[in-house]
Amino acid sequence: MVANRGPLAGIRIVEIDAIGPVPLAATLLADMGADLVRVARPPSAGPAAWDDVGGAILHRGRTVTFLNLKDPDDRDALLALIDVADGLIEGFRPGVMERLGIGPDVCLARNPRLVYGRMTGWGQSGPLAMRAGHDINYISLTGVLHAIGDGASPPPVPLNMVGDYGGGAMFLIAGMLAGILSAKRTGEGQVVDACITDGVAALMGLFYAWQPSGLWTDAPASNLLDGAAPFYRCYACADGGHVAVGSLEPQFFAQLVSGLGLADRGYDQNDRTGWPAMQADFEAVFRTRTRDEWAARFFDTDACVTPVLSMAEAPGHPHNASRKSFVEQDGIVQPAPAPRFGGEQGAIGAPVPVAVADAIERWRAR
Repeated sequence: MVANRGPLAGIRIVEIDAIGPVPLAATLLADMGADLVRVARPPSAGPAAWDDVGGAILHRGRTVTFLNLKDPDDRDALLALIDVADGLIEGFRPGVMERLGIGPDVCLARNPRLVYGRMTGWGQSGPLAMRAGHDINYISLTGVLHAIGDGASPPPVPLNMVGDYGGGAMFLIAGMLAGILSAKRTGEGQVVDACITDGVAALMGLFYAWQPSGLWTDAPASNLLDGAAPFYRCYACADGGHVAVGSLEPQFFAQLVSGLGLADRGYDQNDRTGWPAMQADFEAVFRTRTRDEWAARFFDTDACVTPVLSMAEAPGHPHNASRKSFVEQDGIVQPAPAPRFGGEQGAIGAPVPVAVADAIERWRAR
């Protein structure tokens, strides 16, 4: 059976099968002990929206039941499950759940304590609300994509960590937990409108705060944290590997230049006119040793120099291995549940198919 222990044990959430932020949010909630039932379309209803949503990991820790939401009987079965749930999360475009007869008004009328989480890219309102989009579109509209890269070439295509997962899944989780806490206190549920562009804009708070004072400009690769500073960027090494340097504070910067054998240069860390020459020096020195040689040299320092590891290498790094940041489940190496708690920890459970009637009976018995 699916593990059901951790700080969210006893919280019951219906997950309407989706791609992008929804399955990650559901996985993390399940890792923390929430009891989730993923409602997926049966094979007889046609192909899924995407062949592989990462289900080997992103469907872990919860039961799954198969319902055709266009079928009245299956819809009624879903509503019966929602009747005994604490929350629901879905990722359709605005209006789809309403057309299926399982919109917020219907569900909250049946279960006033329900927290109804809606995950979209553009939100439930606005000129783009009904339009398609993906991570790259959402971060382009919030100033993030423009700030990435060297400014000379088109912005690089990042992984979908910032939009889908940072601005989407994390804010959906925060909204659901806040809504469930409120419902426990007041007895009243509500709708959570989790919008990726809203979330990403919130993540940009530091940089918008820096703009009026001139600490951040709109020119890419000209700021402290976008690769312009020689002490906050990546460098190539002798073997073609790379190291990441994040020596922002003066005491850390001092350890960096000492470790590079450049302490006699007398750098003024914050003199931007000297940054090009400083970067050239750093580039030349880092190319004299391999990535792992530099990693070993700086391992026991506060210079903030770390190797740039591949996904295959990361689980074996001594720090990750010591913390058991990655685990192997069903032959697949995958991230361990996070965050960790001083009390009962969450755990990984294998996905288990279940009939919807059995899921309803299990939840009603609590």
